[in-house]
Parts: sequence; C-alpha cells; structure tokens
Amino acid sequence: MAKIAQKCPDIPVTVVDVNPARIEAWQSEDLPVYEPGLLEVVKEARDRNLFFSTDVHGAIREADILFISVNTPTKTVGVGAGSAADLQYVEKCAREIAKVADSDKIIVEKSTVPVRTAESIRRILDGYGVKWKYQVLSNPEFLAEGTAMEDLEDPDRVLIGGEETGEGRAAVEALAGVYANWVPRERILTTNLWSSELSKLTANAFLAQRISSINAISALCEATGADIDQVAKSIGLDARIGPKFLRASVGFGGSCFQKDILNLVYLCEYFGLPDVARYWRGVVEMNDYQKNRYSRRIVDTLFNTVAGKRIAVLGFAFKKDTNDTRESAAIYVCRDLLIEGAELAIFDPKVEAEQIYRDLGREPGDAQIRIEPDPESAATGAHALALLTEWDAFRSDQLDYRRLHAVMEKPAFLFDGRNLLDLAEIRRIGFEAHGIGKP
Repeated sequence: MAKIAQKCPDIPVTVVDVNPARIEAWQSEDLPVYEPGLLEVVKEARDRNLFFSTDVHGAIREADILFISVNTPTKTVGVGAGSAADLQYVEKCAREIAKVADSDKIIVEKSTVPVRTAESIRRILDGYGVKWKYQVLSNPEFLAEGTAMEDLEDPDRVLIGGEETGEGRAAVEALAGVYANWVPRERILTTNLWSSELSKLTANAFLAQRISSINAISALCEATGADIDQVAKSIGLDARIGPKFLRASVGFGGSCFQKDILNLVYLCEYFGLPDVARYWRGVVEMNDYQKNRYSRRIVDTLFNTVAGKRIAVLGFAFKKDTNDTRESAAIYVCRDLLIEGAELAIFDPKVEAEQIYRDLGREPGDAQIRIEPDPESAATGAHALALLTEWDAFRSDQLDYRRLHAVMEKPAFLFDGRNLLDLAEIRRIGFEAHGIGKP
C-alpha cells in the first residue's frame, strides 16, 4: 500500500487495523516491520495520500477498492489441521464489509489464500443480502522479504484474477489501471479467479521444491566427499535449470513457503489426489530433515554432547534484511540444542530479544539463553559458532572471524548453515569447519 501511495499520489490509500499499537507504530519512525527502503517510502507518502487508522468502518465506506491483507496461517486444530489454511480472518473481513459498506466495491484478495476463497467471500456477501454491486478479485503478491521494495518497484509480473464477465473484466481493468502508473502493461497478467489463487501457491511450492532438492543433495555430498557449492554451480549453469534457489542451507523458513505447500497438500487431498499430496508433502519433510540434520551434526561433532556447552548463534531471522522469524530454521535448531542442554548466546541485528524468547517458548532471563549485542560477545567462551541467517554483516569480508576464533574455547567449531564462507578459508582461520554439504 505504501508503494501504491508513492507511485499514485492522486489516489488516497488508507491502511486500517483493529490494533491501535500497530497503527501508532506505522505512524512513527520505528515501523513494526523492518524492510530495507520501506521507511523512506512510507515517509514520502504518509499524511499526503497514505494514512493509517483504526477507523475500519469509515475506511470501508469510503473506499472504492478494498484489499483484504490479513494473516492466513495453517490450521492447528480441527478439520485440515496441519495443512489447511485458517481463513477466519478473511471471513471476518468479508462479514465486516457486508455489514458496513453502502456503495459498490471492488474487493481484492491480497492474502495468500487457497483456491476458491473468492467464492466463499461472495457467498458471505450474498448471505447478507447486500444491495450494492461488487466484484471479488485475486491479486497475489510475489515479493520476497528483504527485497520487497525493489520487487514492488520493478515486478516480474502483477497477477490479477477476476470473473470472466463484463463486470469482472471492468473490475480487473480498474485495478490494472492502478498498477499501470508504474508497471508496464505487458507485465500485468490477467487470469480467471481460480488460476490466480492457485498460481501463488504453485510459485512458492516450486521455489521451496528447489531448496529442498539441493538440500537433499547436500546430504549426499557430505556422505560422498563431493562439494555442494561445486555441484550447485555446475547444475546452475544448465540453461534449463538456472542458478536461483540452488544454495544449500539449513532450510527454508518464512511465512509463505511451508504454509503454502501444506495448503497445496490439503487441496490435493480434498480433491482426491493423494499421490500428488504425498509428493508435495515430501518437500516440507525434506526441509524438516535438513534442520534436524544440522542440529544433530552439531551434537555429534561436539563429542556427542552439548550439555553445559556455550554455542554462539549468529542470526535468528528466517533470512537476511528482515526481522521476520516465522518458521525460521534458527528456531528449530535452537530448540533442539536447548533440549540437549546447550547454553545459547544469540545475536541478530534486527530481531528483538522478546521475539527470540517468545519463539523459543522461554521466559526472559532463562539461564540457557543469552541475547548478545554483537558477534564477538556471542562468541566469547563458546565451543561452537552456528551461522543461521545469511546477513551480509556475517560474510568473511565484513566480520573478523579470526577475532571470534581467538575468544572461543578450543577446539573451536564453526557450523555454516548458510554457506556464507569458503571451507578452506574457515580452516585457515583455525576453525574445525562444518558447512552444509561439505565433509
């Protein structure tokens, strides 16, 4: 919404939320989401044509286009628990719109939703007997956290799905006209509703599949003596494959990949395609295996016990340039190590201490966890160093690993979960090195 407001100064954009504290944060210099370049865009448009408010009903009445941008987590209980998307917040938005709106609306699904959610929104509106006309569109987001502002500035494509009727096509064109203020028309792709909804799930599933594939090969590399970096470079030069998403790591995280794959699994099971569901579930299972393999390797290498040992953890966000920790691999690795009795010294440049404790299910001040202000403080007295987020500040040309090695217990082990460092370089520094896929 900030990008739309920046690029379309003549269009008023109002972001509403029922949480006053969150709205207050969006009106400050300390935004609730860290994203490179976001604050500058917000400040440019804020109070000009970008507004933040808790007046949900007023905004619904005034708007011509309503974006539903709410959380759609995986259900934890009930039918479809563990795979189906929880659409309670989408439904609540639809009901609120039905109760409050008094003029024609274009309603846009912006959240990641399963196929045929638009039909559910329509049924809710029709159930309330609304007298005004409406169209429901699907406009999934294809940005990546950490590069979101660049992705919005110059998107590969903008996808808009709508009904294949005169009114539906007119609504699609209205939304396309907004994006056309800065996105070339040839990049604005229009489809029917169901194709648009499924495209988002499928795109994330394909990307996650590549990560799980290279991670599976990384285990084979360790067993055979092959180097995963060399294997990835070789296959990435194949024009049919390409180099993207072929970097072996401790595993993918974030709010979308796992949730969307599990949603796809649920849809396949619902529509009687168990073999297809089993295939996609394997992508998630391989990701879980990789995280567990990483923490198990730490324990095995440290003489089969980490009880009472200090392990420095560099990085807690699920990827660099974000403070988002949802489904971060670091959470699972840290939990495994805590169960084994390790003492963790954690540093992340953007994730707050309260968030780390919350994700690990521990209270602040827990004797097994220390949140440190910098890498050297985390490494001091540590038996091992675990790199769990690929922050640029952790690259060997940015961080003095010799200094870290000097303050650690000996022998000092380094477990590179993000393949940030060259194995030979690590060993020259003096570490016992263990990277993903590197024997």
